[in-house]
Amino acid sequence: MKNIALNNLHISLGAKMVPFAGYNMPVQYEGVTAEHITVREAVGVFDVSHMGEFLVSGKNALPLLQKVTSNDVSKLAIGDAQYSCFPNTENGIVDDLICYKIKEEQYLLVVNASNIEKDWNWISKYNKEFGADLRDLSDDYSLLAIQGPKAVEAMQSLTSLDLAAIPFYKFKVGDFAGIKNVIISATGYTGSGGFEIYCKNSEVEQIWNTVFEAGANFGIKPIGLAARDTLRLEMGYCLYGNDIDDTTSPIEAGLGWITKFTKDFVNAEALAKQKEEKPQKKLVAFQLDERGIPRHGYDIVDVNGNCIGNVTSGTMSPCLQKGIGMGYVPTAFAKSGTQIYIQVRKKAIPATVVKLPFYKG
Repeated sequence: MKNIALNNLHISLGAKMVPFAGYNMPVQYEGVTAEHITVREAVGVFDVSHMGEFLVSGKNALPLLQKVTSNDVSKLAIGDAQYSCFPNTENGIVDDLICYKIKEEQYLLVVNASNIEKDWNWISKYNKEFGADLRDLSDDYSLLAIQGPKAVEAMQSLTSLDLAAIPFYKFKVGDFAGIKNVIISATGYTGSGGFEIYCKNSEVEQIWNTVFEAGANFGIKPIGLAARDTLRLEMGYCLYGNDIDDTTSPIEAGLGWITKFTKDFVNAEALAKQKEEKPQKKLVAFQLDERGIPRHGYDIVDVNGNCIGNVTSGTMSPCLQKGIGMGYVPTAFAKSGTQIYIQVRKKAIPATVVKLPFYKG
């Protein structure tokens, strides 16, 4: 089990540490609901340093990324970030990721912690044809997500950059908390605004301490992975290993918008065919009509009790105070307003298919 750079700091703050994707990670501090509300109403800080970072450079960096990712990397300008995925050859997804264009012929890929080795092997396999310069920086870098509506105001004193002028899915490289050349990215996984800060492991403690000093008057608190999960689910953001995996296609998962058939990429032909012929199942969002909490793995059933799918993610929404979830169902059940049922132990609880996001802000 690996430790992130701030492992001892989290323990000293009273974090409940759990093994996650091969790392000891803080899952909660004061409690999931309280931490969730902090991010929705003020500002919270997640340590997500377990995420993987690959640097892809050289004249063949773009051709390689165009081949292995589903989105169109050629559209990126320097300072742009792009959500994408690595399709596999069996209509599934190797991983989802964010691609950053750092400079001409240089890109940073941020991948899921549980998939670092798998992703590295996948991209390396295709790079035999392209010969781009690949570097795995995962063990050298830390990542803090400073999230919430007060994030810009609370953090502005720590940088000479205008934080309010960084749009969603753009980033700047500059000074932050006394450290030079920090990536400040207006990406996040919560739907409540804020930034993700990429820095070296040797710099992260100074940044963490300075961030908490600056945020003291804004109600800043450390936030664990459990609240990160409830926050992303209220937005309907996919979690790899739950809502998408090696067996689910981006078309089925509602990720057609990151799947660009204007270029040739791994399995493009089969995915284009699936899109044209319409997938047989779709990932849907649903809200329980009665009290109950849907959980990962619960059966989704029809009015007659026949199993039609499974819950991929589910929770009690702290903001809506209702059971919410996502799961794959046959396309006939995927339309908004459709009645389905979630099998919670011995009871089939009625639920309604809804449009995302659950949380409207």
